Amino acid sequence: MISLILRRLGLSIPVLLGVLAFGFLLLQMVPGDPAVVLAGPTAPPDVVAEIRKSMGLDQPMLVQFWMYLERVLVGDLGRSMISNKPVIEELATAIVPTIELMFACLIWSIPLGIAMGTVAAMRRGSLIDRAVMALSVAGISLPVFFISLILIQIFGISLRLFPFVGRGGPLWTLDGLSHIFLPALSLGMVFIGPVARMTRSSVLEVLELDHVRTARAKGLPERTVVFRHGLRNALIPVVTLVGLQTGYLLGGAVVTETIYSWPGIGRLAVGGILSSDFTIAQGCILAMAVTFIAINLIVDLLYSVLDPRVSR
Repeated sequence: MISLILRRLGLSIPVLLGVLAFGFLLLQMVPGDPAVVLAGPTAPPDVVAEIRKSMGLDQPMLVQFWMYLERVLVGDLGRSMISNKPVIEELATAIVPTIELMFACLIWSIPLGIAMGTVAAMRRGSLIDRAVMALSVAGISLPVFFISLILIQIFGISLRLFPFVGRGGPLWTLDGLSHIFLPALSLGMVFIGPVARMTRSSVLEVLELDHVRTARAKGLPERTVVFRHGLRNALIPVVTLVGLQTGYLLGGAVVTETIYSWPGIGRLAVGGILSSDFTIAQGCILAMAVTFIAINLIVDLLYSVLDPRVSR
C-alpha cells in the first residue's frame, strides 16, 4: 500500500508541474498588466515600470515561471492585488464552502446513481430501465448552468422554497441546509447520469460471469446474487468514473458558485480573472490541481481495497 502511494505521488509531480505551467501561460495571455492593476490606472509610467521590476515582470517568461515555482515550493503564493491579503488566507477562506458544496453533492448523488444503475440492470428492458436511462441521458446532456437556472426559477422564484444567493450557516443548521440545497442539487443532477449508466453497464457485464452463474445455480435469490456476488466487482469501473467526475465537479463548481454567489474557490477564481488579480487566479489553479490529484490518489487506494491485485 505504501509503495502504491509513493508511486502515485511520484507520477503526480510532473502532472502538477504541467498544470502550473499551462495555467501560467494562460494567465500571461489574459489582457491586462498586473503592474497597472497594482499601481492604478492613473499611475505615471515610471511608477508602473518600478512595480514591474519589483514583481519580476520585466524578466523573460521562463524566469518568471521559475520565480513562481520557487515561491510555491516555500508556500508563498503572493498577495492579492485587489485586497492585498495573502493568497493562502483567501484560499483557506474559500476552500471550506467548496468542500461543503462537493460533500453535499456527493453524499446523495453517488448512492442514488449506483442504486439507479443497479435497479436498471436487474430490470433490463423494463420500463424502469428505460426511465433510468432517459434520466441519465438528460442529466448528461443538460449543462449545469441550465439546470441551475431552471431550479432557481422553480424552487427559488416561483415557489420561494429555498434561497438561491449566498451561503448560509453551517451545514448542520436549517439555514445552512436551505442555502446549499439548490447548488448541491444542480451539481448532483449532472453527476447522477454518468454514474447510473456506468453502474448499469458494469453490473450487466458482471452478471454474465461464471461465479455469478454458479451462485444462481445454487438457488440463491437474485437480490443476493447481485448485491453480494456482483456489485462489488462491478464497482471497480464505477469508482474510476466517480473519481474523474468528482474532479470535473471542480469545473462545474466554478459555474455553480458563480450562479448561486457561493463564496468558494470557483467564484474566487472567476473574480480573480475578471479583475486581473493574477496571484489569486494562480493560487486557485494550484488549489484545484492539488485537489484533483488528491482525488485520483484516493481512487487508486479504493482500487486496492476493491481489488487487491491492483496493489501488487
